[in-house]
Amino acid sequence: MSQAPLTKNAAKKKALDYHRLPKPGKLSVESSKPCSTQADLSLAYTPGVAQPVLEIAKNPARAYDYTNKGNLVAVITDGTAILGLGNRGPLAAKPVMEGKAVLFKQFAGIDVYDIEVNAKTPQDFIRVVEAIAPTFGGINLEDIAAPHCFEIEAALKKKLDIPVFHDDQHGTATIICAGLINALHVQGKTLETARIVCLGAGAAGIASLNLLVAMGAQKRNILLVDSKGVVHKGRTDLNSFKKAYARQTRLHTLDEAMVGADVFVGVSGANLVSPAMVKSMADKPVVFALANPNPEIAPEKAKAARSDLVMATGRSDYPNQVNNVLGFPFIFRGALDARAKEITQAMLIAAVNALAELAREPVPASVLKAYKLKKLKFGPDYILPKPFDPRLAQRVPQAVAKAALKKAPKAAVKKAKSR
Repeated sequence: MSQAPLTKNAAKKKALDYHRLPKPGKLSVESSKPCSTQADLSLAYTPGVAQPVLEIAKNPARAYDYTNKGNLVAVITDGTAILGLGNRGPLAAKPVMEGKAVLFKQFAGIDVYDIEVNAKTPQDFIRVVEAIAPTFGGINLEDIAAPHCFEIEAALKKKLDIPVFHDDQHGTATIICAGLINALHVQGKTLETARIVCLGAGAAGIASLNLLVAMGAQKRNILLVDSKGVVHKGRTDLNSFKKAYARQTRLHTLDEAMVGADVFVGVSGANLVSPAMVKSMADKPVVFALANPNPEIAPEKAKAARSDLVMATGRSDYPNQVNNVLGFPFIFRGALDARAKEITQAMLIAAVNALAELAREPVPASVLKAYKLKKLKFGPDYILPKPFDPRLAQRVPQAVAKAALKKAPKAAVKKAKSR
């Protein structure tokens, strides 16, 4: 028999106990070298440590040989957009950053220092990250509110010679694109001709549309909707990121935009889409209701309205979870292995294609066992690989590294190809 779901209070206690016991937090630092004798100590610190110092001073690239820089990522935030909880400040964001660190290590073997920055302005935040960047092989920006996140990422990409990646933008976009390509395939439709409605004009929404367009979606077929309605050319309150998707249209409300749409992508808030809206969509629609913890429309309501849809959410208790853990650990693994100086659009597209292709292949028995399933086959309820699919750790990093290698140092090519 399956266990009864926990009460709200019991679930809260279980979560708090997990983070508090047997010792607070989810991370610890452990030595990768022996240090149990006087000889070990003399190598770990003085005088032995002087040798790599001198080598790195002569040639900074040797830091990848003598330190953990090449396998170390900063997961860094200002706490202005914590999951679905909003601006709670940098300290409150620390459990989330520790959680991302655990996922980096669990899924891709990448070490992480979580860093929470008390920055009053984007410029302050940029200065802090730029100052500490020499420590790391990559920077993962997390839970930073739009539109500042766009400014911060763009500035740091220009200033730094290591990959800078805003997971709420490009990580989410990668998984959405992979799932959407497969969902459209299931429905017998194509990205090039699909009419797309995106509800949510923040980091995830804009980045997802940008990547979809790069992969073949047509701007003339896209309607972006924010809290004030359709983003159209008649509006005077649009920032530069929204203006890129402003349409000349008479459609001004979400209800109007949904009529005849092939695809709905929601990265906004709970219960903003009605069954009537889903009913008004085109035949064989695709609905990605990704707000967490409560989607824009519950799968039960959406499927009651349309039996011919393919649906995804951000939740693990429904089929087709759009989960960023499918992306960021493996994208960084590939970038670090290639010693890439940036994460390019080509690298993201490589990750999208690798994920989409993997979901179409037979599922290993180990995955079925991990999820207590008898079978799993590409189709309406399986359009993305499961996070514990062991093939992810090779397929996605290899695809990303291959896309990066044209600009990578020769020394990195051999390492990336050997994984």
